[in-house]
Amino acid sequence: MALSAFYAVWGLLLEVAIAFGPVPRITWEHKEVQLIHFNESKVSNYSTLLLSEDKNILYVGAREVIFALNAVNIAEKQHELHWKVTEDKRTKCAVKGKSEQTECRNYVRVLQQLNDTFLYVCGTNAFQPTCDYLNLISFELGGKNEDGKGRCPFDPAQSYTSVMVDEELYSGTSYNFLGSEPIISRHSHQSPLRTEYAIPWLNEPNFVFADVIRADPNSTDGEDDKIYFFFTEVSVEYEFVGKLMIPRIARVCKRDQGGLRTLQKKWTSFLKARLICTIPDKNLIFNVINDVFILKSPTLKEPVIYGVFTPQLNNVGLSAVCAYNLSTVEEVFSKGKYMQSATVEQSHTKWVRYNGEIPNPRPGACINNEARASNYMSSLNLPDKTLQFVKDHPLMDDSVTPMGDRPRLVKRDVKYTQIVVDRVRALNGTIYDVMFIGTDQGALHKAISYENGMHIIEETQLFPNFEPVQTLLLSSKTGRRYLFAGSNSGVVQSPVAFCDKYTTCVDCVLARDPYCAWKPLEASCIDIFKEGEMERNWIQNIGGDASSCSAFLTWMAKEGNYLKTGNKLHCNRIRKTLSTACT
Repeated sequence: MALSAFYAVWGLLLEVAIAFGPVPRITWEHKEVQLIHFNESKVSNYSTLLLSEDKNILYVGAREVIFALNAVNIAEKQHELHWKVTEDKRTKCAVKGKSEQTECRNYVRVLQQLNDTFLYVCGTNAFQPTCDYLNLISFELGGKNEDGKGRCPFDPAQSYTSVMVDEELYSGTSYNFLGSEPIISRHSHQSPLRTEYAIPWLNEPNFVFADVIRADPNSTDGEDDKIYFFFTEVSVEYEFVGKLMIPRIARVCKRDQGGLRTLQKKWTSFLKARLICTIPDKNLIFNVINDVFILKSPTLKEPVIYGVFTPQLNNVGLSAVCAYNLSTVEEVFSKGKYMQSATVEQSHTKWVRYNGEIPNPRPGACINNEARASNYMSSLNLPDKTLQFVKDHPLMDDSVTPMGDRPRLVKRDVKYTQIVVDRVRALNGTIYDVMFIGTDQGALHKAISYENGMHIIEETQLFPNFEPVQTLLLSSKTGRRYLFAGSNSGVVQSPVAFCDKYTTCVDCVLARDPYCAWKPLEASCIDIFKEGEMERNWIQNIGGDASSCSAFLTWMAKEGNYLKTGNKLHCNRIRKTLSTACT
């Protein structure tokens, strides 16, 4: 991006921002809806959540406490474990210039399911990160006190992410006290790996999310499971007077063992690429990624990656949601061009596209059947030429473009912080991706895309004090779907829909909510996923056509002449469908 073009982008922000953003059809104030809260006095920072669907337990990591809550009703606490910092560590932390009352505490940052019996947990521990094993039966720590460096941040304000894959922890955080050595690592008793400490690999990243995508078991190419990391970092490839931020996706292979000589105990499969989230015709660029959700569903041909973005200089309060096909990501990593550094005058380094010969096997690729056929059975067998190339060229020149080449949703006067996505089949069989997006003001937007564009079904104020939504989880169990949101002051549990708030057929249908339908014989708006089975006479129209409400009333009157029977109670039930009263 040229410098002049970048300035032009920000000059246009105020001009174009006014036109952006669908308005939520309805806003629920905090007191208007039934939400379940959990918080305890003198406990803060409920920012780490882990849901066990099988056990119906929500684990919550807060400052110096780990809770186990009933996931059906989080107000019911099942277990509580205090994990405090010793006075000696707090004193030493304060001597180093940190706040003894706030920073020099133990903020639980890692809660990962190790197996049926243990959680792997890590905390900042007064800038001496520590990890341990939480026994789920006794709800006690094992006392291992493992060094958490590289697994958990030192500073509770530092960015971090982690995911447990087959009892191995993959994490992105900082490796030192100052927060100046970022690292993406795998912690394993057999083959721990990490990134190189070099600017081309990671340049002041802000980690937001990590997840695993399993290889297709029916595939014949023998591919590996892959772990993806998402972060924003300072650009190395674009020249700018200040620090230009770039959203990234990085990938490593699960069976990576590191190199034999080159890249010993380092990733041989680490590659990263730029995520594009722009509105080309408006010259508007969203270059800070705040959160990611990877939608995996049997009804999808491939996983879909949803990300929430904001512009770097967000003085007009714009946010966007972009969605990416996994195949687009893999196309960049498996077939895209690499970038290389080139030294120009006065030892200035510039990054340009590499057009030379690419070693074989392809640098950064996972070991698959093709590699095995050439006798490369693991990364330890890879030639130094391939390893040296990926060490010097971790950045792809090609970028990952979103589905439709533009955002799914752009909204002004809001900063989106978190996202989860549910895949819902409406009554007519059409499948919709329903996005639940948390804001920095404690609200939740529920949005869907349909034939005529994007529709924000509702806005719900989750936290009465308007504090940011720090964590968002979705429980999509059949017949019982909930959202869990964490903030500094507590956790909130919300249903995915407030169907019963719509008291007439017209209101119910015009909500265009795929969870909700009008049940004429009961004259009520119901959550269709809470019913035993769906009925054909329920009324739902995601396009917003409520004419079926009056059509059903006409049919009822014709079939039974109910409006002339004198049964006022039954008359009122039917008339409710049209939002009118009986006389």
